[in-house]
Amino acid sequence: MAVQALYYSERDGLDMALKHPETMLFSSKSDADARDKILELAEEITQFLQARVDGLGEELAEKAAMAIAEEKELFARALKKPTLLNQVPEQES
Repeated sequence: MAVQALYYSERDGLDMALKHPETMLFSSKSDADARDKILELAEEITQFLQARVDGLGEELAEKAAMAIAEEKELFARALKKPTLLNQVPEQES
């Protein structure tokens, strides 16, 4: 019987990782660390949005922040070419 190590971000927590293993459990520490960095960025973006956008609820701020954090490379490229944000992704064949 083989043994396999699985990693998760402490920010997600073990219970949440076990509920969503396809997106929150990782076979490498580096992948779990990358997830942790996304969650850290999302937390900061959430605080930023709540401070800057009047009337924005916590739940919506968290969802928006997570979407931005997960697509941080796209947003970085969009600073130079804004139209990238709304281009339809190419389908892989």
